[in-house]
Amino acid sequence: MTHRAVCRSPHGDVALPTPRELTETWLVDAAYFPGGHADALFAPRTEGGVVAVLRAHDRVLPLGAQSSLTGGATPDGGALLATDGLDALEVNIDTRVARCGAGVALMTLLERAREHGLFLAPAPTYDGAFVGGAVATNAAGAATFKHGTMRRAVRGLTVVLPDGDVLELRRGDVVAHPDGWIEIERTTGDVLRLDVPTYRDPDVPKCSAGFHAADGMDLVDLFIGSEGTLGVVVAVDLELTPLPVSSLLCWLPMRSESEGLEIVRRLRDASQDTWANRDPNGLDVPSIEHMDQRCLELLVADGEDRKQGLPIDPTDALALVFRVDLHTPLDAEEAIDQLVDPDGPDSPLRRLVALLGDHADRLEAALPGEHAKAARIAALREAVPMAVNHRVRDARLRDSGVHKVAGDFIVPFERMGEAFAAYRAAFDARGLDHAIWGHIGDGNVHPNVIPRNADDVRAGKEALLELGELVVEMGGSPLAEHGVGRHPVKQQFLRALRGDDGIAEMRAVKRALDPSGRLAPGVLFDPADA
Repeated sequence: MTHRAVCRSPHGDVALPTPRELTETWLVDAAYFPGGHADALFAPRTEGGVVAVLRAHDRVLPLGAQSSLTGGATPDGGALLATDGLDALEVNIDTRVARCGAGVALMTLLERAREHGLFLAPAPTYDGAFVGGAVATNAAGAATFKHGTMRRAVRGLTVVLPDGDVLELRRGDVVAHPDGWIEIERTTGDVLRLDVPTYRDPDVPKCSAGFHAADGMDLVDLFIGSEGTLGVVVAVDLELTPLPVSSLLCWLPMRSESEGLEIVRRLRDASQDTWANRDPNGLDVPSIEHMDQRCLELLVADGEDRKQGLPIDPTDALALVFRVDLHTPLDAEEAIDQLVDPDGPDSPLRRLVALLGDHADRLEAALPGEHAKAARIAALREAVPMAVNHRVRDARLRDSGVHKVAGDFIVPFERMGEAFAAYRAAFDARGLDHAIWGHIGDGNVHPNVIPRNADDVRAGKEALLELGELVVEMGGSPLAEHGVGRHPVKQQFLRALRGDDGIAEMRAVKRALDPSGRLAPGVLFDPADA
């Protein structure tokens, strides 16, 4: 372990790749942030090609699958560096580590890992995203409650710095000095000292809010979540996890929000006890999601209950979707027996029935082997954001000022009831239609406005800014899993979370590593903050 990292020269010829055709698809990300434009597009296949692009252009934006929800992948001039050519993938079964190029799609990694009985536990919901983008935003998925964010899975990184030097980092090798600094020795022999920011992330499972900072921080962690502003991640070593023997995907509608939160609390407590004590008969629930009453109304209005063949009562307060992992073989008949007979031998499913109490009668569970039913339950979860997005699209056809307005908030779970009430109050006070869903087991949900016109968009942004400050006061983060990007509201969230001094410390790190501002201009920082 040392406090100094040593750069090396790039592997491969430092030659500029042939430019690709720059089409409209490269000028906008999933957030449809307006105004995207660029001078050229390159897709290097080697470190040397990445270095050549950086040395040839004053402004470079690394791009993955264009799945950013923040405008972080919408260019503002300069050159675009597509990472899809960095697609090498090697899975080491013995160490359970995958060496992935930044351009490897998560679905490709998951398919390869599954061949060996493994999976990437923190993989975000959208498996079309690229590994590099998932690392750059410290992405997280439904199972963060158990498995954490991408940060926990990263064992090492290969990063090309803005001047073309390369860092080969392995977790645990380079950490911050007790006085709060890390050194980087360049290939020129010059030594750069970075001061670790003094702010600390809130004590919540997810936070995607720029540069990480911690006592004794690993240098690997500085680049995770930095959204491509400090270096171009070209390869990642990711720790893989053994797949469970089987699992149940469960749908549980609840009559009241308070009862729903109580069930979530019980599921959380039981699972944490199982993990702590390695109880073979304990409940193992890695993910707990929810959708509120408005979400259920949208599903019924769109006919999803009939399409998926699952009952939905739009008067229910919410519905929970959670997974129960099983670690001993169990067929569907045995699972049914354990779910309907509470008096048999102790088992995870009998404990589930006992935990749910009177609510167990409303449980719909996709049993081992019932892949079609599991797909239908999962489809209901995915249909909710689609329902909102379709309504936003339709409103935009009537009013060009309409666009998506949504939060990505996380608070300590103990404050979820208070947070739900605050989210609703802020929207209701402005007469805004809204729907709330997300990873309730983590305390991370996505309040979405369903705007009718541009006035609703403006009012929705006002509500979100008000709520972002409240979330910070609650000990949470208004930037949980999607990052900051170039979105002005999210950049205000970053300032609310980090404060003026924190933004200044982040800017000092950025200037030290990228003094000319070459990488990802406009991402993370409002130009007015310069």
